[in-house]
Amino acid sequence: MGIFLKKHAFANIALFLTALIWGLSFVAQRAGMDYIGPFTFNTVRSFLGGLSLIPVIFLVKLFRKDSRTRQIKHEQHRMLLKAGLCCGFVLFIAISIQQYSMKFVDAGRAGFISALYIIYVPLISMFFGQKLEKNVKISVCVAVVGLYLLCFKGAISGFSFYDLLILISTFFYGIHILVVNHFSQKVDAVKASCIQFIVVGALSIPLMLLFENPTINGIIACHAPILYAGILTCGVAYTLQIFGQRYTSPIIASLILCTESVFAVIGGMLILSETMAPREIVGCVLMISAVVLSQIKPKEYKMIKKANALSASSTLDCECDNVFAKL
Repeated sequence: MGIFLKKHAFANIALFLTALIWGLSFVAQRAGMDYIGPFTFNTVRSFLGGLSLIPVIFLVKLFRKDSRTRQIKHEQHRMLLKAGLCCGFVLFIAISIQQYSMKFVDAGRAGFISALYIIYVPLISMFFGQKLEKNVKISVCVAVVGLYLLCFKGAISGFSFYDLLILISTFFYGIHILVVNHFSQKVDAVKASCIQFIVVGALSIPLMLLFENPTINGIIACHAPILYAGILTCGVAYTLQIFGQRYTSPIIASLILCTESVFAVIGGMLILSETMAPREIVGCVLMISAVVLSQIKPKEYKMIKKANALSASSTLDCECDNVFAKL
């Protein structure tokens, strides 16, 4: 039980780090559009993210003794390829639609809509028969209110076509979280992430060549956003996501990951010297509170309390037996 709780804690830390990197990457994604098109940006950063993980895979292979049989290796490689293809295909759809739409939607609005996978994930999970605890349902509602206060500066205007596109991409991000959850315990996180981004990069090439005119000079001029989005966002963050979801449910993972909006605002304060309005502070507090509330496990608490009561009762009986034995 103690080992599981430690792994669960490390998994949540990994997901928080993922949210931190994702939050700061929003600036990189927006900045990249000043130099190159969205599909060129996705192609280059995806290949960069996948290739950046290859040295890590070889280093691990050098220092880890491999005692697997040929049959086990074949089965694991087959599962790894399946995971990479499935995760990569879903992520390609989500990331392509989002990156294209960000040219036409302001950052706050895009951030709010993009984080609405915290609604999609529970709904899809319930559709497949998973029951949600009351505290998780409340957490999702609190997080949505927090997101609204954090991301929207003024009143909501009409819903545009590009808002709808981001909402569609958000649905696929929710699907991606569930697909990652399905494979996370069956494959190596680093290898799966590497294949995933090579798939995304390969699928992005036709869109890049069909709709854009990529140039080497444009890509070089965009080197800073691409390096961050490629190595940190793709290579590091998505690998941490696959590792983190190994020991955390997809619904809790979606709640933790949506704090990327909080980290985006905090990053703006620290890096760009931006200020936070009172409503944004309240939004941050609500989102963090939602994550904390989601971690409360009423059933586990009752079981621990019952076990402690039985243990205390057993100890008391033993003490009574010892007293009577002495008498």
